[in-house]
Amino acid sequence: MRKRTGERQYTCEVCGYLCKQICNLKTHMRIHSGERPYKCEECGYACKQNGALKRHMRTHTGERKYKCEVCGYLCKESDNLKTHMRIHTGQREYKCGVCGYECKRSGNLKTHIRIHTGERPYKCEVCGYEFKDSDALKKHMRIHSGERPYKCEECGYACKQSSALKRHMMIHTGERPYKCGECGYECKCSGDLKRHMMIHTGERPYKCKECGYECKRGGVLRNTRGYIQEREILYTCKMCDFSCKNRGHLQRHMMIHTGENPYTCGM
Repeated sequence: MRKRTGERQYTCEVCGYLCKQICNLKTHMRIHSGERPYKCEECGYACKQNGALKRHMRTHTGERKYKCEVCGYLCKESDNLKTHMRIHTGQREYKCGVCGYECKRSGNLKTHIRIHTGERPYKCEVCGYEFKDSDALKKHMRIHSGERPYKCEECGYACKQSSALKRHMMIHTGERPYKCGECGYECKCSGDLKRHMMIHTGERPYKCKECGYECKRGGVLRNTRGYIQEREILYTCKMCDFSCKNRGHLQRHMMIHTGENPYTCGM
């Protein structure tokens, strides 16, 4: 610690951080020392500040002391309420200096900036794949763990992502939210609508490098000689010498070893 004269008189000798009070400097130093003196007696969670422990305790007590006067939304922290209020005000105070993208949360802007920088700080320890944000890594890890946390209450179907469950629920509700403005065709997901629109636009985005053949679907191109030569066999079974080019084929093959039979007749 080094004392200075002036408005911010306490300086961290490790990183140069400045503050007005010695108690703030002591708290800051825990970043470097790793000290976490405040501990939750319920679950063992430890943190650097008493305020952080108080906020954590609300996960056990269920206390939600901050309330939105517009819609009644309740939350545990004042910062969460401030962020929520932007839904009503439409305020987007965080803006990207590169492309002008605007958002309501600083965390969202940090994640967005990685599109421009190419930074991928979250890495899968199993396969080495890298991601721009922690949520994407969590979703990816379900490939390795097999976790399927989203379950349909109608039929028991389970999946890895909430978006997949939403699409599945359309089977029960009959909802088709995507509609073609040209012919009125309706479908369940945006990808299907994009592929359908190629009928009207004539677009053929997939091209064979060997013969120049063009098509609307990547699956069709996989059957051409040029694609097969270019692509290596990527998926191999760890229990036998079976190998294939498609992950779905490998998953179906693995049922031979696991004995899994997920498809049952409702009749």
